[in-house]
Amino acid sequence: MRDYELTVLVHPDLEMNIEPATIKVKELVEKHGGKIVAEENEGKKRLAYPIKKQDYAVYCFYTVQLPADAPSKIESALNITDEIIRYLLVSVDPRKAKYEAKQAERKPHDEDDKEGAE
Repeated sequence: MRDYELTVLVHPDLEMNIEPATIKVKELVEKHGGKIVAEENEGKKRLAYPIKKQDYAVYCFYTVQLPADAPSKIESALNITDEIIRYLLVSVDPRKAKYEAKQAERKPHDEDDKEGAE
């Protein structure tokens, strides 16, 4: 299974009751043999340009693990889901993930050095 990042823009009218839309995404991933590793809801934000006559959307980010054939099936299902106005599913480069993990380990040490220098 490969790692993917899934960004979903949910219709802004669902901001107060976003749970059914997020449950639908989770079920879709699990139905196709995937697993959600992390989930983050960024809330309602203004879009850079109108999408489907909407100026705002609720941003939801997922880190998922999917088998090879699942991304195309998930994308086709997300295309016809009314609650979702836009999505982006991209694969994560494993080398980049390792690099970012190393950088995250270094940051606390770098911040301590900066505080000690002041």
